[in-house]
Amino acid sequence: MFDRRGTTVTLGSLVLVVASLVWAPAGQAGTSGNESVTCTGDSRSRYDPPLTLEPRKTHNHADVWYTCTTAPGRTVPATGSFDAVAPTASCVSLSGARGTETVHYADGGRSLIAIDGATTARVAGILVVLQSGRVTEGRGEGHVVRRTVTALPGQLPTDCLTSGLQGTESAVQLEILP
Repeated sequence: MFDRRGTTVTLGSLVLVVASLVWAPAGQAGTSGNESVTCTGDSRSRYDPPLTLEPRKTHNHADVWYTCTTAPGRTVPATGSFDAVAPTASCVSLSGARGTETVHYADGGRSLIAIDGATTARVAGILVVLQSGRVTEGRGEGHVVRRTVTALPGQLPTDCLTSGLQGTESAVQLEILP
C-alpha cells in the first residue's frame, strides 16, 4: 500500500506525463535542442498568511530540489527558490498569481524565470498548478517556460476552517522549451 509520499509521487508523475503529452507543440514532441532544459524534483512551500476559505492576498515561497537534463545524456542537480504573490488565494482558488524562480545549477549556471500565468485545479484534495512564463536571464534566456506543480496538502482540509493551510510538499517539473 502507498503512504502519503508514495501517493503524491505517483499522482504527480501521472499529471506530469499527461501535461507533457498535451502541451508538446506539433513537431517538438520528443525533441531536445541545446537550449532546452527539463528539471524534475520536489519542493516545500509556505503560505503567508496561511490559506483559509476566505480569498486574500497571499505570498508563497518554495524551496525546490531538482535533477535537470541540460543536454542529451547530461544531468545536473539544481536548487530553486520560488516566490509568488497571489492577489486572491484561498484553499479552493487562486487568482492572478505572478512570481519568479531562480534556479542554480550545480555546474555553475543559473536561470532567472518570470512566471506570468497559472491555471489551478483541485481534485479530491490534489492540487495541480500549471504555470507559464519565460527565462529573463541566464541559461535559456528568452525561452518559454512551463512549470507543473502537483501537491497533496500537508495538513487536514479542515484546517482551512481554523488555522489555515501553512504550506505544501509538491512534485515539480520545470521545462525551458527550445
